[in-house]
Amino acid sequence: MEAYYNCLQCKNKRVRILTNDGKRHEGVIVDVDRNNVYLKTKGNGRVTTSGYNPYGNYYGGFYGYGSEILTLSLFTLLAIALI
Repeated sequence: MEAYYNCLQCKNKRVRILTNDGKRHEGVIVDVDRNNVYLKTKGNGRVTTSGYNPYGNYYGGFYGYGSEILTLSLFTLLAIALI
């Protein structure tokens, strides 16, 4: 339950999450339920097949274009940090 309330406090904020298996995830918490936290990850800034990137030359990506929602179980969370 502690992880659930921590995630609720960080909703719509940019966070870095560390899981029990040592993986790090970075993104914005978009939703939380009693079992999972939903993290909007950074886009990868893909270039189209023609080689033209309509969003400029920022290949690091940004939140929005190309981003995905990652579902993480609350039971695997080790730490959450605001960034």
